[in-house]
Amino acid sequence: MPASLHDHGKIVLLTHVNVALYALCFWIQIGTLPYLTKTFDVNPVTFGYLQTTFAVVQLMGGPLFGRFGDLFGSRTALAIAFISAFCSYLLLGLANTVFVIFLSRLPSAFMHAMQGAQMIITDLTEPKQRSDSLGKLGLSYGVGMVLGPMVGGLTTKYANEQIAAFIAAFGSLVCVFLVFTFIPNDTKQMGKIKHYSKAHDSDNEDSSSEKTPKAKSNKLIDINLFIDLVWKNPVARNLLFLKTVSGIPIGVLHSMFSMIALNHFHLAADVNGYVLSYIGVISMITQGLIVGRLTKQGFSDRALINSSIGLLFISYGLLAFVTEIYGFCLVCLPMVVAGAVFSTVVQAMMTKSVAIDDTGSVIGISMAVHSLIRSVSPTIGGFIFQYYGFKSFGILGVVCNGALFAYVMLTNQ
Repeated sequence: MPASLHDHGKIVLLTHVNVALYALCFWIQIGTLPYLTKTFDVNPVTFGYLQTTFAVVQLMGGPLFGRFGDLFGSRTALAIAFISAFCSYLLLGLANTVFVIFLSRLPSAFMHAMQGAQMIITDLTEPKQRSDSLGKLGLSYGVGMVLGPMVGGLTTKYANEQIAAFIAAFGSLVCVFLVFTFIPNDTKQMGKIKHYSKAHDSDNEDSSSEKTPKAKSNKLIDINLFIDLVWKNPVARNLLFLKTVSGIPIGVLHSMFSMIALNHFHLAADVNGYVLSYIGVISMITQGLIVGRLTKQGFSDRALINSSIGLLFISYGLLAFVTEIYGFCLVCLPMVVAGAVFSTVVQAMMTKSVAIDDTGSVIGISMAVHSLIRSVSPTIGGFIFQYYGFKSFGILGVVCNGALFAYVMLTNQ
């Protein structure tokens, strides 16, 4: 590998490229999946089971993936994520029964490319820059999220759903090549050399960051390690609680959106892609530009989290009264902005609450919470959508975020 590519800036750039390609491939297939399942007469409840299968499989692999990255290097972990994505999309493209569609979800146990990229960015950035850096990673993901649904929708319109899955599989192979060719394995050690000592010696507002004693363990599966990182870490424990409660309504809505677009708003595949792309643009701008600007303006992490919860509460209240797609797109603006700020800042605070040697593990735990939410969300979403209608998604969001906002205000979080 050329020595110049070991430069921090170029490694970060290549990581962003990989994230954009990963998101492109993921959203190509996620936008076409409901249309593929429709050809097999899959109802909303069964589709919910399919989404639950995907989330449960990712839940089982997430913490192991993060710990694997801490022990064996972020490059190897990221490559495994893309290989898993290739296998999943290939099986989806070859699917000729509902069973094979369910089978295609199994390789996703280690399909954690975004998590792997966050591990690399965390390795190479100082704590005080973490929210901004992770937010910019979301900008790259947003590029793929914008283009993916459009590519998937157009491919479905002019070819078929299987071709869209094969395109996603090919893109994942390209990512494997880029990772092994341009990203060094020991990014954690590189980050230590440049930033770790500086972070520990500084007296800025994040001076307590990354000072949790490193858990002395070389085991891939170590329950005591995870207890130390979460249960004995009050900052991480509280953040995971906030993430879980606030994440339930958005997880339910997200898991069923394609079915909502198809059965409630009656959107064609290409129009569904445009709506998802619109949401992606909002998320991309928020994470890439707004989060960094807010942190540089002096807003604390806690203030950003609390404000985001309040805005989510209002947004879900408005969602309950939406009757057409134009109103939905309008309500999505504050909802996506608040959700993007919330998730970015929470993830950054999680990495700053542990030692640098354990950041991969805590990212894995954080992503596992996300997967846990997704594992139950499709079943909940399929049930409430089928029996209570679209309005129930807004009511659920009001209840969860309203209770959470009261909690953070009363406890002075």
